[in-house]
Amino acid sequence: MDLLTTRYAQNLTGVLSCYDRIVITGTLPGACFADGMTSFLYSRGIRIFDYPQFALPLRERIRANAQALAAEHAATIEHIAKAHIRKEDVVAKVLATRGDAPGLVHVISAMEACATYQPWHDKASGRTFLRPDTTKCLHYYFYWMDRELGLIYVRVPTYCPFRLQVYCNGHSWLARRLMREDIGFASADNAFVRIDDFARAQALADTLKPELLHRHLDRYAQLCCPAHDVFGQAYHWSIMQAEYSTDLVFKTEQLLRPLYEQLSREAVLSVKAEQVATFLGKKVTPQLAAEIGSRLSTRIEGTCIKHRFDSCPIKIYDKFARILRIETTTNDVSFFKHHRKVEHRSGRATREVAPLKKSIYSLIDLREILLGCNQRYLEFLSSLNDHSGGQRALERVTHPKPDGDRSFKGLNFFDSHDQALLRAVQRPEFNIHGLARCDLAHLLPDMSGSKLSRQLRRLRVLGLLKRAANTYRYYLTRAGRLATAAFERLTTFVIVPAMANA
Repeated sequence: MDLLTTRYAQNLTGVLSCYDRIVITGTLPGACFADGMTSFLYSRGIRIFDYPQFALPLRERIRANAQALAAEHAATIEHIAKAHIRKEDVVAKVLATRGDAPGLVHVISAMEACATYQPWHDKASGRTFLRPDTTKCLHYYFYWMDRELGLIYVRVPTYCPFRLQVYCNGHSWLARRLMREDIGFASADNAFVRIDDFARAQALADTLKPELLHRHLDRYAQLCCPAHDVFGQAYHWSIMQAEYSTDLVFKTEQLLRPLYEQLSREAVLSVKAEQVATFLGKKVTPQLAAEIGSRLSTRIEGTCIKHRFDSCPIKIYDKFARILRIETTTNDVSFFKHHRKVEHRSGRATREVAPLKKSIYSLIDLREILLGCNQRYLEFLSSLNDHSGGQRALERVTHPKPDGDRSFKGLNFFDSHDQALLRAVQRPEFNIHGLARCDLAHLLPDMSGSKLSRQLRRLRVLGLLKRAANTYRYYLTRAGRLATAAFERLTTFVIVPAMANA
């Protein structure tokens, strides 16, 4: 079985596998859980019920810092109170005016849910402690244009324990690496529609290191959340969500459109639960308690087929009608297992199959796992019936086509004149010696000589006939033989029997 990447190698400008959306959370190890914050307050001699008074000055530091950063970078703080307003659209408008120079682009504030703590006294045990709670507080979204990572945002809550959220995009990072190496490319949104050297781009995409992210994350945490220094700890960075995409970049929309229509239709009908599990390296067992399903949705970029297994979806969609994208997303990296070092409570270390760690240093292993998911799905798609070539051929012979100073209309299989013309040119006696205008004149007496000449030129332009060198004799092309055979089969075995009882 040929993969799609092999079957359409001549129609592709390239193939690229790369991290797309990466969302990282930052937590303070000693303050990110209620018992840890309780111990911290006791160690500082702060009463548990004075926790709100302890957190209030820290909240004010976050607000003052946001205003100072905005003033320093000539940015504005915009409050968004309506849920339907997309922050990405707001920032895109700012970028259209500001440009992509490095620095703080915009600051957005919004009231959103966050985790916090509530002082509590347990009468039964006599203990006073903090317990987990949720509330709403003001969050700041700091949008930065980074020299290496591109556009990122840092989400900072104004309530303790200041759990941060950072977004970056692997395609944005790769774009800056391509510019640094002077490799030409053209991008649209978070995809590349052209890269001058796809092989080098793939090699660069595979060099995204957690150490690079860690260095930038620590720097932005210090810039955007100065309150964390009270705890004397550095942030621990974990993977909250990661997307890894494999893009098949086609040369034209006309090549991808019929292929994607065929693949999406087949994928909706063919994919079963056990196959979704196989794509993601899992097995369906009687003890399985995870939701598995498929869904077809329509988006601005195109239609999307999404298969979901628990918290991990894999999907295919046509991006900008030029890119066939296969994308695996994980919202919990521990969903995947791999061979790694496992440290036991006894202090003994062994190597065995265990869930992937959520640390950002798992990004290297996660890349290989998600790439494997994409490859298995690509293999499945390559095994589906592919009639897209027939769709393209049908469009070529039925759509109008220009030739010099005029345009010839396409074939109409229901038109009586076109039917007579096709029946004439497909006669067996023309297979060896070909046909000439004088041969058709006997078969089509209603057509004048000039009209027959125009019809022969029309069939040549549509690709159904070819002329023998230095002669005025014509032969059916392969497309012509297929078109005439399809016409005869359609009318004789489908339309006529269906209309017999009308």
